[in-house]
Formats: sequence, C-alpha cells, structure tokens
Amino acid sequence: MIAKKKRLHMTERPVAERIRDFEEVPLGLTVEQAIEEAKRCIHCKDPKCVAGCPVEVDIPGFLSFIAKGDFDAAVKKIKETNSLPAICGRVCPQEEQCELKCIIGLKGEPVGIGNLERFAADQELQTSNFKLQNKSKIPMTKSQKIAIVGSGPAGLTCAGDLAQLGYQVTIFETLHVAGGVLSYGIPEFRLPKKIVNLEIDYVKSLGVEFHSDVLIGNTFTIEDLLKEYQAVFIGSGAGAPKFMGISGENLDGVYSANEFLFRVNLMKAYKFPEYLTPVKIGKRVAVVGGGNVAMDAARVSLRLGADEVYIIYRRTEKELPARREEIKRAEEEGIVFKYLALPVKYQANAQGWVSEVECLQMELGEPDATGRRRPVEIQNSNFKIQIDSAIVAIGNSPNPLIPLRTPSLRTEKWGGVIVTKEGLTSIPGVWAGGDIVRGAATVISAMGDGKKAARAIDAFLRG
Repeated sequence: MIAKKKRLHMTERPVAERIRDFEEVPLGLTVEQAIEEAKRCIHCKDPKCVAGCPVEVDIPGFLSFIAKGDFDAAVKKIKETNSLPAICGRVCPQEEQCELKCIIGLKGEPVGIGNLERFAADQELQTSNFKLQNKSKIPMTKSQKIAIVGSGPAGLTCAGDLAQLGYQVTIFETLHVAGGVLSYGIPEFRLPKKIVNLEIDYVKSLGVEFHSDVLIGNTFTIEDLLKEYQAVFIGSGAGAPKFMGISGENLDGVYSANEFLFRVNLMKAYKFPEYLTPVKIGKRVAVVGGGNVAMDAARVSLRLGADEVYIIYRRTEKELPARREEIKRAEEEGIVFKYLALPVKYQANAQGWVSEVECLQMELGEPDATGRRRPVEIQNSNFKIQIDSAIVAIGNSPNPLIPLRTPSLRTEKWGGVIVTKEGLTSIPGVWAGGDIVRGAATVISAMGDGKKAARAIDAFLRG
C-alpha cells in the first residue's frame, strides 16, 4: 500500500541572510524529521531505487536503520558501496536517479533518499569519535599495487573500493589539495570544504596513500606508472574550459567558469582581503550557460557583491539542464534569467575591460540529436546588456596532457578517452572513468565509473 504521508523537506536559510555569505543553504533534516521521512519507504520486493543508483547503495537497507534510529548502522550500510555519502547527499541529482525510480513517487513525492543519505553521513561526521572509528586501516591482503590518477569523485571511489578489497592503492593528484572538482569546482554554500576533507580522510583511513603536486603526463607518464603498478585508473577529469569563439572573449573581465570558481574556492577570493586573491567582477555580471556550473557561478557572483546577475541561456526554462532545486534557489536570490538569448559579441570600454554583451534573440525549432528543440536565431533581433564581467559556463573538455604523452591511448575526436563498458582503455592494465571519458558529467556518474573500474581491476588482478 502506498504511503500517504507528505514528504518532509529540509529547512533552508532565508534569502536575505544567505546571499551575504558562503555558508550552506539547506540546513538538513532533524532527527525527528529523518526518522519520519525514512518510515515513508514501503520496502518494495523489487526496489527500483537501487537500480537507479550508479553506486548501488542498498537504499531500503539504510532507510530501515534510520527509521529505527540506528544512524551508525545506516551510514555503515551506505559505505558498503559508497565511500562519499556526505558528498552524494548534497550534490547527487537523486531526482533523476534513485528518487525517480521510487514507487511512492508514482502517486506523490518520492522518499527523500538524498536528504536521508546526507543526514546519515552528517550524523557520523558530527560525532566526536568519527576519526577514531575510522582510524584502523584495512589490512592489505593483496600484494598488487594500483595507481589512481586524479582525486576527484571517480578516483576516490575507485581507490576506496579497491582498498576495501585489500589492495595497495596510491592516488596521484596534480593540485596541492585532494578532491578534484569537489574542491575547486563546487561553491562552499553547496558543498562545504570541511565535508569534502572529512570524506577524503575516510578514504585515507582505508589505507589509500595520496601524493599531491604530481602532474601525470609530465612528472610521470602512464608508462612510468605501469613499471611500478600492476593496474592504473585514470580519473583526471575535464578541466579544459570551452569557449564560444566570439569576438571579445579575450577581453579583461571575461572568465571561464573553471577559472572563476577555482579562484573563489581554492584561492579563497571570497575571503578578500584576508586572502590577497580578489576576483574583479564589478556590479553587473553575465553568466553564459544553463547547467549547474552556471548556477554556481551566478550565485557566487551575487555573494561577491554583484548587484545585477544575468544567466544568458539560448533555450527556455524547460530545457535548462541544471537541477530544479538550484534553479529555484537562483531565482529566489534574484538572479535574472535571459532565456532564448545567444551572446554574439563582447564590447570593451576605454580601459580594455568588457562593458557589454551583444545577444541575438532565439526561437526553438525542431529537436536536435539530444531530443531538445534546437535554438534558431531570429535575424536582426540583436540587443545589448551592460555588464562589468562575463563568466562562460558552457562545458569543459578533458585535459589533453595525458593523451598527448600516451600515444597508445585511444581517444575520441573531442578528447575523451575511449573505453569498454568495464572502463578498460586501449592499453592493457589501464582503466579510465569520469569526465575524462564522458566530458563534463555529474559527480555520481563519475563515482559509478570508478566503482565499475574497481570491480574490473579486481577481476583482472585475480586472473
């Protein structure tokens, strides 16, 4: 019988308060709310929600523990297959995956699986003995050594799964901090760095070693790694920003979303003058794009002091690829959406800084290869928006360094590494997953790739 109780949603901080700082916006569920929400699960005989989870979490299992008030058992159940629950509970698009498959959602709102995953993980992180609980490393029962390139969601998941199987795992990270896009690409108000660091500490507690400031393809090649390690997983992400190739994109004040968010997150531009790394954006900002990164860039701009922030998107609200909750929060915070608009030119002021963006009005035509209606230009419909800076958030491409230094590594024309369904590359003993294979995708899809590769690597090493 379908549960009739309404879904309990997390409380969020008031708009007027949250736009003045970088603190987290949703406050999480209370203990009472979490227990009540978990009880909405009807424990189907064939739980479709599990099939919708890329990392195969036993969702009914951990929900049943929350419903009983056993939060420690709940997070342990999640960590049987997911090493990063506090992260997934915050940034995973559950509405398109596990919650989309929830039977209760057929006649009402699905169980709040993502919010409950966050709750269980946060309960563990808030306990004073968290680090003590995870201090003992898993015994390395296998002699083989595995190298992981990149410490983003794909690399962390692959490393965590292999470490739990008893392998000796080493992660090589280009930057001075671990986390990949989790650290440099997602704002503090969506994914606090404290949460990322605690999740990484958990992976370390499994026995995984981390080496930072190591640029694979330069410091070492893939061939170098294969001389010492019996298997390699490449999860180096998609860090090369895309641009539109229009006039004025090289002006001062035109940023890629990558550069902008990196400077804010890792160089702590939002704490200027405590950190001497300001980002000059002025009072009027245009963000080009409609995905989660565009929402992040727009909302960060607002918190850095912009008065007017525009999101310029060439389709309508219906086609926006960003999560609905992020769009809603952006609208609540006063972000102005310019739909059916395409930037065609940036203009500079006398000092050489961008001062306006010229756009064309669009209309939707026939569907394209993705199934979305193709935007078509309306001739002579040009209009201009006065701005002080622009942020281009239209996607990323894989960093070409590793393919360039690894001639035998087959890639797509657009730069993505070609893999089998198990994640195996054209080089024996080398797997890949995440954005370097998919292009820019979601955190959870990258984690799914890491898990799939870990399973394949284990099978390979066991012969």
